Amino acid sequence: MNIRIGVTQTPKELEVEVDDDEGAKVVDELVQALKDDTAMVWLTDKKGRRVGVPAAKLAWVEVGPATEGRRVGFSAV
Repeated sequence: MNIRIGVTQTPKELEVEVDDDEGAKVVDELVQALKDDTAMVWLTDKKGRRVGVPAAKLAWVEVGPATEGRRVGFSAV
């Protein structure tokens, strides 16, 4: 599952890929953190890297299926 997070006053978004079974848990953690603006949201990706974002700085969240690979170039198909 791929999670993209927009952070206020930052032109780029964070992109974290988590296991499919972790997706619902992450969404629940984000909802809980938004209820308490002083909370910090910590996400751990598939490679074990951790990313922390203050809940008060969350602008938007997009949750979707993981991309299997990046396509580069053009194709007639």
